[in-house]
Amino acid sequence: MDEKVLIELVSELFDKKEYAELRKILIGIEPHDLAKLAERFDKKELPIIFRLLPKELAAEVFVEMEPDMQEDLISSFSDKELEAMLEELYIDDAVDIIEEMPANVVKRILSSTDSETRGFINEILKYPKDSAGSIMTVEYIRLDKAMTVADAFKRIRRVGVDKETIYTCYVTEPDKTLTGLVTVKHLLLADEDSIIDDIMQKNIIYVNTTDDKEHVAREMSKYDFLAIPVVDGENRLVGIVTVDDAIDVLQEESTEDIQKMAALTPTDKPYLRTSVFEIWFKRIPWLMMLMISATFTGTIISSFEDALSKMVILAVFIPMLMDTGGNSGGQAAATIIIGLSLGEISMSNILKVIWKEIRVALLCGITLAAVGFGKAIFIDKADVLTALVVCSTLIVTVVSAKLLGCTLPILAKRIGFDPAVMSSPIITTVVDVLSLLFYFGIATAILPQLQ
Repeated sequence: MDEKVLIELVSELFDKKEYAELRKILIGIEPHDLAKLAERFDKKELPIIFRLLPKELAAEVFVEMEPDMQEDLISSFSDKELEAMLEELYIDDAVDIIEEMPANVVKRILSSTDSETRGFINEILKYPKDSAGSIMTVEYIRLDKAMTVADAFKRIRRVGVDKETIYTCYVTEPDKTLTGLVTVKHLLLADEDSIIDDIMQKNIIYVNTTDDKEHVAREMSKYDFLAIPVVDGENRLVGIVTVDDAIDVLQEESTEDIQKMAALTPTDKPYLRTSVFEIWFKRIPWLMMLMISATFTGTIISSFEDALSKMVILAVFIPMLMDTGGNSGGQAAATIIIGLSLGEISMSNILKVIWKEIRVALLCGITLAAVGFGKAIFIDKADVLTALVVCSTLIVTVVSAKLLGCTLPILAKRIGFDPAVMSSPIITTVVDVLSLLFYFGIATAILPQLQ
């Protein structure tokens, strides 16, 4: 059904209070789409819509909602309703919600959970925000290696209903030391009397609780895992990270990198739900910094005022040189930042990267110089020596810009900074200064009018 038609139908049924018919329609919609649909209703209508849903579906929709909507709903819940909803949530989803809520709401959520769940939540909250421990769930299937396949299926049927995934089961010692894993596919294809120890996979890829969550997501993408085990310092299984959480991490990191590369302070809020003041606050520090840093270019131009007064035509090429340098550096930086985020490039590759970018820069620089020479002669009506100055500056600027663009993100990663910070706006500002210094330096050396 078309989204617009669906919204109109839901709104009409709601206004007519035909809740039975409305419920039939709502339960046929995916949780994510229901969460988006819920944004169309105000604070008073939202709880009514939410209460029409079955408990399990309501919990799934709640997880997909934005934090401010979740907070509004929690405020409208009775203690009994809140407790019932929390019972349907997986531990990692409950932790994600708690991390976005104010202290008074967190207190109410924790008081509405049982002691075991509260213990699990508090344990996960102890881990650093960007670590594997912070995004893992403790709801997984654990098997003993001495079990038969038949025993394993009995365990899965008995406890699997409350687990986030049952496809991959983990084999541990009594002290929870991870020794192997087995999938439901292997169990189904094995004989019922087979021992788990004989059929389990013993060469296990796992992550530590303190590993960066982006590294965890990359590992899962690399090996096409639906889940990856998380162990502590003594190799004891403490949880798993599932593919849905890995996708969320990759999406968050990609969004954050794009924001930083565009000189924006990262924000978790959707654009349409962010106030004008918040957007201003996120943008103005970077704009202020870039504006102030741009005074360096003004200072350089002022210092060569005499040269410009003698040859006004030199000013014509300044925007082209600065823009070309900034674009060249931005291209290299974007390529390297993507490679770093995917784990394809590291500090050990820096010499290979530099050598490759030098060759690329020379090819780009020479090509641009050839076109620039023709433009200077035939369009801008410059003399041959001036055109030669412009072309030489183009080559030097492109090479230096690409070297900066490829090395700064790698060095930033090496010393612990986010490579995305060394992005287009920063590199462009640095390259602008260098291009002007190269330009006037070469012009002073070649043009007899300036000597």
